[in-house]
Amino acid sequence: MNVPEVRPKPEDFLRLIEKSRLGKLKIYLGHAAGVGKTFAMLEEAHRLKKAGVDVVIGWVETHGRVETEAMLAGLEIIPRKIVPRGDTTVEVLDTEAIFKRYPTVCVIDELPTSNIDGSPYPKRYLEIHDLLLAGINIITAMNIQHLESLHDTILRATGVDVRERVPDRFVLEADQIVNVDLTAEELRERLRQGKIYPADRALAALENFFTEDNLNTLRELALRETAAALDRRPRPGAAQKPEISEKVAVFISTNPETTARLLRSASRLAGRLNREWIAVYVRRKNEDPVRIPADVQRKFMQNVQLATELGGSVTVLESENICEVLLKFCREHDVHLVMIGTTERKWWQFYRPNVLEFFLHHAPGIDIHIVDPNN
Repeated sequence: MNVPEVRPKPEDFLRLIEKSRLGKLKIYLGHAAGVGKTFAMLEEAHRLKKAGVDVVIGWVETHGRVETEAMLAGLEIIPRKIVPRGDTTVEVLDTEAIFKRYPTVCVIDELPTSNIDGSPYPKRYLEIHDLLLAGINIITAMNIQHLESLHDTILRATGVDVRERVPDRFVLEADQIVNVDLTAEELRERLRQGKIYPADRALAALENFFTEDNLNTLRELALRETAAALDRRPRPGAAQKPEISEKVAVFISTNPETTARLLRSASRLAGRLNREWIAVYVRRKNEDPVRIPADVQRKFMQNVQLATELGGSVTVLESENICEVLLKFCREHDVHLVMIGTTERKWWQFYRPNVLEFFLHHAPGIDIHIVDPNN
């Protein structure tokens, strides 16, 4: 896929800063370690400082790369907070110090980071969220494989189960997304030269995650995501696109694994169509929260949270007549596309073949997207 890189000028970000008292968010998006995200952020920090902007470094991970470490010179750095953890100590982002310092712009690297147990902010994006609410503008970075809705796609393509993930809603609400691109061969050459990892780690990386196929797949995903984000943003002087009221609905069950995969697929599909999407669950009497096991209820609520993080909403209906209530919901809420999950095994809970058959025969005007959530 050949998508030209769009790299906004520093003054574009300055204009965004001036528009609102809420902080603005800029994300440098890459597809692998070593493409130059942190270096690009530090370059921008120097440009902003030269322009007279009050900019500080809240967290930067140089990974021992000489060129990146050199870019820190001349920039104000907020010291990391040292906290005890068992018999040792760990460094964490000092959010309180950033609030107290209250800069115009703060650079905070490693957006997908999970914080230590007991932290008031389990995830770094939650720290950034509160800083933005306080009016501090943030520049951050992440790789495409950490986007929540792409988890299953990345797992199938690379075999890597990415544990630290960022909700789509957080990323898509960024004011600027900049793709930092590098071809697979250029990145592999940087690895061979020891510019990303030490020699022993570089060799293992070249044979495992940093294969040409993996890098090309991730690069294409990053380019597509950046292009999609740009396409969703209004362009100055462009005619307003007509509002699209049609929605996408995904029918879910209490099965945690298949539901999570369906939700990610629904988020990707709705994003490509630029439509609002809704996860719909029909609860029967025997599925009342007081009757189902506590662990099933807990996992279901985790998927409810996942749906909202992916940018969707959740509707819980109560009925024994599953098909009729689903069709009525679709008619009343302008749903013209439904996503139904199926496997070769038995359908889970209300997810039975007659749901699909009913919509095929009794729902003219509603398109059906069938997904195998186990693949």
